[in-house]
Amino acid sequence: MSLPPRVIVTRPAPEAGRWVRLLAEQGVPAEALPLIDIAPPLDDAALRAAAQGVNQWQALMFVSGNAVAGFFECFRALAGTGRAQTAIETRAWAPGPGTAQSLREADWPAALIDQPAADAAQFDSESLWAQVALQVRPGTRVLVVRGADAAGEGAGRDWLRRQIEAAGGSVDHVQAYRRVAPAPQAEALALARAALQDGSLWLLSSSEAVANLRGWLPEADFSRARALASHPRIAEAARAAGFGHVDGCRPPLEDVVRSIKSRP
Repeated sequence: MSLPPRVIVTRPAPEAGRWVRLLAEQGVPAEALPLIDIAPPLDDAALRAAAQGVNQWQALMFVSGNAVAGFFECFRALAGTGRAQTAIETRAWAPGPGTAQSLREADWPAALIDQPAADAAQFDSESLWAQVALQVRPGTRVLVVRGADAAGEGAGRDWLRRQIEAAGGSVDHVQAYRRVAPAPQAEALALARAALQDGSLWLLSSSEAVANLRGWLPEADFSRARALASHPRIAEAARAAGFGHVDGCRPPLEDVVRSIKSRP
């Protein structure tokens, strides 16, 4: 049996390091090459206000584990205790199992966490909505806890907002973190250039990471590069960037490992 290809993990650090360890435990060689850095919001006043008044919403939708981390860093600082989540009465919506796990680790009451069905084809807003649509009625308020770009501008989850508003609810947004393009270091650039040509498999979990890679290497030839993308929209971004071969898979570790090991 041939060895699996080297996998390039592009998630933010330290998440990338954790994935490298998990893949190694499954016999998959991997290296971390974070293509997104996570930074605090430029102004956390809105986040502090949301953390103080969390129960004014019927649900908080966390877009990612980083949204959970940013929110709870603020929440715990205000509450003065890591166990203050026992006072939470509102529901938490997670677009996938990774975010749901982050919520559980943050001690959000497990009975108040909603996520897509375990066998959903994709973990995204659409599959989440299939589980939570009946919670929304006229007057329901939902807060989307999300990230922003380096300039502090937030965007995304417009499809979910439209569904909520069509059902009579309303949506607020708050920024819990910023996504920043890492400054390219010589070692990282060398790894990226080699991995585009040597048969490594790029594990892509963000369209923004693809754009940042292109920004690092605007003149590079991506035609020999291979990628495994965790969502069709990310796969589309990889193809548009010039990746020669792009496959998709669901984001849980077991699905990723299965896809890697099944490759010829």
